[in-house]
Amino acid sequence: MIAAVVLINTERGRIAETAELLLDLPEVAEVYSVAGAYDLVAIVRVREYEQMAEVVPTRLAGMPTIVKTTTLMAFQCYSKRDLERMWGIGLDDESELGEPSAEG
Repeated sequence: MIAAVVLINTERGRIAETAELLLDLPEVAEVYSVAGAYDLVAIVRVREYEQMAEVVPTRLAGMPTIVKTTTLMAFQCYSKRDLERMWGIGLDDESELGEPSAEG
């Protein structure tokens, strides 16, 4: 799965409306309203790069309530679950490692 983080500026007062429009697109997995230089952040997921080229500059940027987009293409996904699994390789439960128990 190919992912992109799209930073979005909307027309003034149209953040919620734009978020709802974005969620109507099947390629948009999540939309967050944010503080700072951007109004919304959309997570876009597609199967092929060619799809991203159609979704972001045509369907997203073409929405009348969107003023500007900045797209960050993701190379690799790191999640807390993945990191815990990676760092936990080879570790067993403490009781299996010969740790003394409370019983003696």
